[in-house]
Amino acid sequence: MGVSERKQRQQEALRNRIISSSRDIVNQEGWAALSIRKIADAIEYSVPVIYKHFESKEALTTYFVAEGFQTLKETIAAHMDPQASVEERLHQLAQGYWQFALKHPKDYELMFAVGLPTCEMHQKLPVIAELASFLREIIDELIAKSGKTEIEKCVKYRSLWGMLHGIVSIELLDLNKQDAVCPSLVLKDSINAFAQAILTN
Repeated sequence: MGVSERKQRQQEALRNRIISSSRDIVNQEGWAALSIRKIADAIEYSVPVIYKHFESKEALTTYFVAEGFQTLKETIAAHMDPQASVEERLHQLAQGYWQFALKHPKDYELMFAVGLPTCEMHQKLPVIAELASFLREIIDELIAKSGKTEIEKCVKYRSLWGMLHGIVSIELLDLNKQDAVCPSLVLKDSINAFAQAILTN
């Protein structure tokens, strides 16, 4: 192994330690407690070393946001059966969304810390736009199936994501509830109502 390759591996290993230590801090104390100084102390390196890998706390949290949306996208995709009806896939999408939030509550908290992703976030993190396409495709199919032409797709897109986020956020407030299972009755009922509002006259 050459010197440059060895240095590269050492830098990659250090970056992974920074990420791992950051997660440990977040899991124990929450996102508000995360700081570059605390990470440096945890891995026993100086603050400037951390800045070589992440120029700011915002850069580090952006990394976690992107990683979270990637995992959310993959979780939803894994739940969806391309052969199922559009109504069934809508429920599968919601189920995947809830399963991700249930398994990764800290990530979900950071991803939606200021509400639904803005257009700026879509541009900054392409994975968010990729995830949004899941929702838009479902809505397009529902509208096409309904035969209606006057429905505002953008409104339905925001309504669907807002509904998912709202219900999931409420559920996450108390994960010890007996009914905190996937999909919750509230989520199932809301998805049914959303689909029927589009499909019925």
